[in-house]
Amino acid sequence: MENEIGRSVVDAALTVHKALGPGLLESAYEASLCRELELRNWQVERQVAIPIRYQDIEVDQGYRLDLLINRLVVVEIKSVDRIVDVHRAQILNYLKLGGFKLGFLINFNSSRIRDGIQRFVNGLDER
Repeated sequence: MENEIGRSVVDAALTVHKALGPGLLESAYEASLCRELELRNWQVERQVAIPIRYQDIEVDQGYRLDLLINRLVVVEIKSVDRIVDVHRAQILNYLKLGGFKLGFLINFNSSRIRDGIQRFVNGLDER
């Protein structure tokens, strides 16, 4: 199921980027990608809180997934000049903390959106 969702995420990102182009705020891409995925009949949650467990307590430090599709696939959206290690660490942590298998880091500020999509599986980058 995750791979099917993943293919749809990539296709939806291509559709959104073609319509909007680079240079907008992350929130515009988030709302647009959410809508595009919903049109494809996926359940999409925005700004999903991810708590951290330390020993026997839950620490809520405001970590939020941009999009969670069908409670299986994480999408982290960026609109930056370039993706850096801290962005990759962010999605890897979300996968680990939430127990998710598949995640995407999508930088919509790319002239070619395919260059802005990174896929992560079980904490391993599969660019």
